[in-house]
Amino acid sequence: MIKSKAGKNLLSAKQKEELLKMLKARFEKNKVRHKGLVWDKVQPKLEANPDKLWSLGEMERTGGEPDVIGFDKKTGEFIFCDCSAESPAGRRSLCYDRAALNARKEHKPKNSAIELASGMGIEILTEEQYRELQKLGEFDLKTSSWIQTPVEIRKLGGAVFCDRRYNTVFVYHNGAESYYAARGFRGLLKI
Repeated sequence: MIKSKAGKNLLSAKQKEELLKMLKARFEKNKVRHKGLVWDKVQPKLEANPDKLWSLGEMERTGGEPDVIGFDKKTGEFIFCDCSAESPAGRRSLCYDRAALNARKEHKPKNSAIELASGMGIEILTEEQYRELQKLGEFDLKTSSWIQTPVEIRKLGGAVFCDRRYNTVFVYHNGAESYYAARGFRGLLKI
């Protein structure tokens, strides 16, 4: 990774080439996730947005296996999401946000989901986005993923996460300061 003059994170030429090759292979292998879309329209957008390509590299590096899951006709953006079978391994054992991390007196995790997502330049999925992702495959059969928590719940100290069991998507709550080895988060990036 390198930094641009503007301070943005960028991939080296070799990293960029390897990532584009990997993303193209995943795109071609999983056409059910993006019916009607073609890679020749996606790649130029990626090449024109090196900072977002870096974010996809971070999604990949932390085990997210990002792939295109849609196209927003209003904005002209491709929608990438973590499509790893389980919650990305490099993003687990995190409490929900900075306030939750600060509230822990001992056994603090290394980071929070919200802060890590922000640092990667991605957003944590909403409940609606999580449910839409589950229509494209079966995800989080053994793990769970934090999702964006409504302000009212967060003000009371809670946070929300999801998983898939018994062919059903479940939404749960927990204290925002909790963290587990089997809970991470999935990210979304529009390009």
